Amino acid sequence: MKKLGLLSRLILAIVIGIIIGYFAPLKVVEVLATFNGIFGNFLNFVIPLIIVGFVAPGIGDLGDGAGKLLAVTAGIAYGSTIISGSIAYFTASAVLPSFLKEGSFIVDSGNPEEALIPALFEIDMPPIFGVMTALLIAFIIGLGIAAIKGETLKKLMHEVQEIIEKLINNIVIPLLPLHILGIFANMTKAGKVVTILSVFSKVFVMVILLHFVVLILQFTISGTLVGANPFRLLKNMIPAYLTAIGTQSSAATIPVTLAQTKKNGVKSDIADFVIPLCATIHLSGSTITLVSCSMAIMMLNGMATNFGAMLPFILMLGVTMVAAPGIPGGAVMAALGLLESMLHFPQPMLSLMIALYIAQDSFGTACNITGDSAIAILVNKISGNKLEKVY
Repeated sequence: MKKLGLLSRLILAIVIGIIIGYFAPLKVVEVLATFNGIFGNFLNFVIPLIIVGFVAPGIGDLGDGAGKLLAVTAGIAYGSTIISGSIAYFTASAVLPSFLKEGSFIVDSGNPEEALIPALFEIDMPPIFGVMTALLIAFIIGLGIAAIKGETLKKLMHEVQEIIEKLINNIVIPLLPLHILGIFANMTKAGKVVTILSVFSKVFVMVILLHFVVLILQFTISGTLVGANPFRLLKNMIPAYLTAIGTQSSAATIPVTLAQTKKNGVKSDIADFVIPLCATIHLSGSTITLVSCSMAIMMLNGMATNFGAMLPFILMLGVTMVAAPGIPGGAVMAALGLLESMLHFPQPMLSLMIALYIAQDSFGTACNITGDSAIAILVNKISGNKLEKVY
């Protein structure tokens, strides 16, 4: 099973989980629920460490940029992420109620978690500090590194980041399929899996369409401002889009993204600066997925989804995406703290978010890196350059 990719393992885990939920005795599901409880508590313990380990060095690294060019690029990337999240919110608000029944996961007690099979026992793993404390610590350390250019502290935080990456790659990701298997076995036994699969197959289609809408919007804006055909610019990025779907990694797609961005006429030194930077800080596609899936889960559980409640989450998500680790599912890992602290997701909902996000991670990554070229076109214009006639 390890030879399979993460997405294949997750799909297989979902199928096996549903089969176990339908045919296995209750005791098997209780054992899986016990593992899920332990794994979930461990995940809660490491979430603050993930935030500090990624956000602090991520912000600190921004201090090494080329001054004004860095500020312009980061500002455009953040604006693109916030706009994408807002579009996802308003689309989800209009579309989701047409095919899901709000509050359908609520049981008579009013607690959605009570619909699931309980664990045999629990092991408490309290985190060292809370999520908001972790965010504040990360912001202070990251901004401090950028301000004082502290190489010692910067090196320390990068070593912490490497430790957390190994923790995610060697423990969290390998155990994730078993965790998802347990979640779907539990939901099947509780009679909720049909609702989940029905709803999220439709959410998946909505998310992919939103990716295309946002890409067309990004290239229409950039193409109009530089006097180029936006659809020709977008067509040139198809190789990068397809590469991202195959690799599921923005970093691995950088060489192709760079080549196609230069084919769009962006000056080489601008492309060489903007594309690697945006591969880290510009995650518009991932934001669309996170906002759409979280709203669907909230509606199913009867939680408030008004814009006043979601806007702070979207604004913070734009900052947190700067620190998303470059691994499959990295964006949702970085967002777990916000989902827990700002949207009040309990552990079963966090686990479901991980499964749903990774199921479309390739398409989110493809949207992210394709949009990077639109930003490079804008930065090229702002820097006083015209597109070279190479496309």
